[in-house]
Amino acid sequence: MNDFFSVCPSRLLSKSQELGAGNMGVLIAPAGAGKTACLINIALSTIFHQKRIVHVSLKEGPDKVLHYYNVMYSDILRALDIKDDPEHREMVERDKMILAYLNNSFDTDRLRAGLTNLKNELRFIPSALIVDGLDFEILDRAVFEEFKKIADGFGVEIWFSALSHRHTAQTNEKGIPQPCIRLEDIFSIIMQLKNEQSGVVLTLLKDHGELIPNGISIRLDQGTFLPLAT
Repeated sequence: MNDFFSVCPSRLLSKSQELGAGNMGVLIAPAGAGKTACLINIALSTIFHQKRIVHVSLKEGPDKVLHYYNVMYSDILRALDIKDDPEHREMVERDKMILAYLNNSFDTDRLRAGLTNLKNELRFIPSALIVDGLDFEILDRAVFEEFKKIADGFGVEIWFSALSHRHTAQTNEKGIPQPCIRLEDIFSIIMQLKNEQSGVVLTLLKDHGELIPNGISIRLDQGTFLPLAT
């Protein structure tokens, strides 16, 4: 699946091509723009690079998250004209775990315990966490500092989705939009996803400490969230 790895949008935009252990990245987008699909795109790219991921869902149950992975996987194969290889499908099933914390049951202590259990009981050691559905607007900075400790302690990179609102265009002096205005320094990579007249646009705003004033953008296919030919 090198074809897929080479066209993963987040890796095309970032100079380093990966977030890296101990670092955190965030994808900011309004409702319905495709945050979950983009995060799954990143997760699949990680898996096909022979690494393991844990998908942490705060809004959807495991069955629905699994369905999203199956749909994205099939759509990507179709878009890249790649034959469905049983070995690749087995990788997707074997090298991911889904942890769901529904009905406001999530906290970082529970996540830490869950990761420890996966390591000790199942010998499942991830390289990346995908955290989808965290409400940035109601959480204080201390929660994200705890996530950073988890990233460092478990040697993982962590990707988040962050919900923005179409009626709020506020940014800080560095060009970082809500809801990450006061959290910019915590994240190594910051990306923004928007629905524009030309289609879905993914913009890199920060890349490993380097702020990008006007951003670097690519247009994505609305179904696969793979880059469109320019």
